[in-house]
Amino acid sequence: MYARGRVSVMRRAICGVGRVLMVLLMLGVCGGSGADAQGTQPSCEGVQKMALEGARIVSAERVGAGEFVPPRGGTPGLSGDERLAKKLPAFCRVKVLATPSADSVINVEVWLPENGWNGRFRGQGNGGFAGEIPYRSLEDALSQGYATASTDTGHSGSPIDAKWALGHPEKVTDFGYRAIHEMTRIAKAVIASYYGSQPKYSYFAGCSNGGRQALMEAQRFPEDYDGILAGAPANYWSRLLTNAIANLQAQTAEDGSHIPGSKLPAVAKAVNEACDAKDGVADGVVNDPRACKFDPAVMQCKSGDSGECLTAKQVSTLKALYAGGHDGKGRVIFPGYVPGAEDGRGGWALWITGGTGVEQSLMYAFGNGFFANMVYEKADWDYKKVTPGEALGAAKTKTGKVLDAGDADLARFKARGGKLIIYHGWNDPAISALGAVEYYESVAKKMSKPTAEAFTRLYLVPGMQHCGGGPGASSFGALGGGSTDASGNIRLSLEQWVEKGTAPGALVAAKYVNEEEEAGGVKMTRPLCAYPEVAKYKGSGDTNDATNFVCAAASK
Repeated sequence: MYARGRVSVMRRAICGVGRVLMVLLMLGVCGGSGADAQGTQPSCEGVQKMALEGARIVSAERVGAGEFVPPRGGTPGLSGDERLAKKLPAFCRVKVLATPSADSVINVEVWLPENGWNGRFRGQGNGGFAGEIPYRSLEDALSQGYATASTDTGHSGSPIDAKWALGHPEKVTDFGYRAIHEMTRIAKAVIASYYGSQPKYSYFAGCSNGGRQALMEAQRFPEDYDGILAGAPANYWSRLLTNAIANLQAQTAEDGSHIPGSKLPAVAKAVNEACDAKDGVADGVVNDPRACKFDPAVMQCKSGDSGECLTAKQVSTLKALYAGGHDGKGRVIFPGYVPGAEDGRGGWALWITGGTGVEQSLMYAFGNGFFANMVYEKADWDYKKVTPGEALGAAKTKTGKVLDAGDADLARFKARGGKLIIYHGWNDPAISALGAVEYYESVAKKMSKPTAEAFTRLYLVPGMQHCGGGPGASSFGALGGGSTDASGNIRLSLEQWVEKGTAPGALVAAKYVNEEEEAGGVKMTRPLCAYPEVAKYKGSGDTNDATNFVCAAASK
């Protein structure tokens, strides 16, 4: 769920001219040296003494090359990568405490490379309910020469626990939007103090809740970032988690309604048999699930129950999960899950059904945690005792203004030259990719399609699960690493769009032999097409080679 530059030859040449160097440094053009305008080495000592409105510097200390030790005891994937930590350059690690309200305790960290700063700032988003600083993301950004920052959004705890929110509306506001904006404001001030100039370009990247944070920044604070990368955005927060309640109710409506995790491989097999080869390639990936007309009824047990079929009640449950929850007037609350994401390590068993019960699923943790602690403010709240329509109304009334990021009017962001790229995996078992389609199309409708295409892109990734993983080609630089060429790296593609005006087209994603480990070699590559186009096999050549596919209009 979490989110992973170089100065051009011309810029290095310009910034290397003797007397001109001083002038350009003073103008902030040459940001790559890590030294101030007088040629002196930046120092953490000066940062330690700076004053900040609504915040204070807790510490500013130099960390030598390879000396950073990731905190222990945090969530795997967030607390840092020891192998990468040993390769980090020397940097100034700044800890800040922001208090924009009487009940705010927002921890922020800003990391500043001592040498080789690329002149850019990268803000990092959070997954789930936040509660931790994602050190892995900071490590990745720093290793690439960025000044970078992130925050715990104002509370400490597991990203699947929302107990901190009970009775603390200001903390909910911090989590909703205020902490990221405060982090950004503080980081830019610290960067200016350390380097003697503001960053030339500022970027934000996040996935899941981090994708919601990304869109919230574009909507509420369009001046904060030049380029924003929003992955699998949970931007329709109230609707998404109301749908989680509807799904929980569907799975527990009667004894026997629940689909145990042990039956999900059979569901996935049936889906693939019905839809996998529709794109001309049988590879275990449903290329465009919208074209998949899978009917769960074909799985109904003919005689007796087994792990290879579904009971009549389970067939009804599966249909409900694909359809999405509905309110009392029959309106879809949030798009349902698309066929193809049921099985796998990060599939439905983890997110939707649990292994043997829904209380084991992550969507139970998020849905129940949200409504119990933020909406109804009752620790013993029972999801079975409310209708989805009632829950949605309560959520929008209580927290919608601070948590939902569904505003389609991005005129202010566009007017200042901002660029936005959204990506979402078709196999996402947490947030239906149809939600990202809905948001992108709402922007196109609000601002006109040509206007939207001038500053936004949407990439739907076949076979990718929530923010990464899955049977498809899911490595394209979104969470770090990836190709050093913009055509295979969505982050670099965003930078090229912002800084050079080169709009991104089709990207190339890779799947590695050893999952996300690049060292194991590439298993296959596939093109990622800018919505609404999809990748189509040309009919000949290696199906593991992206060059044998073309981006074209989706089949009706």
